[in-house]
Amino acid sequence: MPMGKSFALALMCVVCLPALHGQTKSPSTAATEPGILKEYDQAIDQVAERAMQSVVEIEVTGYGVPEKDKDQGDQQQALERQRSLGSGVIVDPDGYIMTNNHVVAGALRIRVIIAPATVELGNGNTKLGNRQRVYEAKLIGTTRYADLALIKIEEKGLPFIPLPQLFYFRLGQTVVAIGAPEGLDHTVTKGIISAVGRQPEVDRPMVYVQTDAPINPGNSGGPLIDRNGNLVGINTFIVTSGGGSEGLGFAIPEPIVRFVYHELKEHGIVPQVTIGAHAQSITPALAAGLKLPQDWGVILSDIDSGSPAAAAGLKAKDVVTAMDGLRVDALPKYTAFLYVHKRDTPITMEVLRDGQPVTVSVTPVNLPPVVENLSDLINPKRDLIVPLGIFVIDLKHSSVGATLNLRSDHGVLVAGLLGGEPATAADLAAGDVIRAVNGQPLDDSQQLRQILAALKPGDAVVLEVERQSVLQYVAFEME
Repeated sequence: MPMGKSFALALMCVVCLPALHGQTKSPSTAATEPGILKEYDQAIDQVAERAMQSVVEIEVTGYGVPEKDKDQGDQQQALERQRSLGSGVIVDPDGYIMTNNHVVAGALRIRVIIAPATVELGNGNTKLGNRQRVYEAKLIGTTRYADLALIKIEEKGLPFIPLPQLFYFRLGQTVVAIGAPEGLDHTVTKGIISAVGRQPEVDRPMVYVQTDAPINPGNSGGPLIDRNGNLVGINTFIVTSGGGSEGLGFAIPEPIVRFVYHELKEHGIVPQVTIGAHAQSITPALAAGLKLPQDWGVILSDIDSGSPAAAAGLKAKDVVTAMDGLRVDALPKYTAFLYVHKRDTPITMEVLRDGQPVTVSVTPVNLPPVVENLSDLINPKRDLIVPLGIFVIDLKHSSVGATLNLRSDHGVLVAGLLGGEPATAADLAAGDVIRAVNGQPLDDSQQLRQILAALKPGDAVVLEVERQSVLQYVAFEME
């Protein structure tokens, strides 16, 4: 049966059943419902209705890696023109909106839709939450590491969900997720907090709030809120074997969202920091073998030579007990605290060394940029070279070359390929550096565009390319 007919039939059945069976509730029946359940329902109703006014749908047009190619790792990936949908939450009445980085990555155009929402349906009474408005949005900044992004629309006096310094949430409490799964804006689902401080990858300081509230594609960037309407986190990913919600949803906690929001609003980036100490969880077996004073918490397993930790006097086997007066009892807390610590300010660390308390002051330093995927560095509006079907990054005045240990300090780095057939069949790959064109040293992408524009169909072109640290030539004819 076609989807439209199936939906209509189901809706008709729902509407008609009470009348067929004579089960229409009267006001007196409603009054006899258990009071506590009615109050709970009303509280959730009010929270959802108020919060959804601050939730937006985000439409993005841009370039991205096709879904079928996302698991290729370091293999060649071509970027294709895409349209995607996600959600966002207004966190400032002046139009600042937090969402996920993966929602807006590779965007050419970002549109924010504040859609009307039907919050009540009854005999002779249909209540809409707000009127529809569509805005062009500006990207303020992103961080791939935390998978968060800040965008802005030109509007004032918007309803918003604040990001307070004080926060509180705990295991088992009721939470509500709001978003636009599969483009169905203002979809509200309810569940509980299944875990607090979940750290799926031990080498990354990202911790998440786990929830069983149903979350599906399109919920990304939307809020997870508690029964008081406070932000618990930003919904970001699910673990699923079938592609839909299986009750394993993860949200970026409010403290991280708040920290990233302020960093992006002020600087446009969130630099990663380190103290040069390697930490791991203490297990009972580890504690017994090393004769540690406790069988839980965090131990420093190694200290990098010349690092801030070494300069501060931290040593391997130190057990971390507190950072800036806050108790550290688990690795997720240690790594998350380090991530959200205010940049360029020292941390007071309390450790146990051979059972004796030691206090040190250590100032984190910025890590050099880590390039996990060259396509993440692309600005589609600026970096596309149409005749060659490539996206490039200028090496001049860029730290990318040093990060990738390139021989070349000039020219352009091929960061991605445009999906489909380019205007010219040049044998180029992501990671190549174009150093010269027909023997002429290449300075930047603007010069490359000018050279290509001056060539005619049939003209021979020879590119000097650095590929995997070896210089070679790529020859072709303009078409």
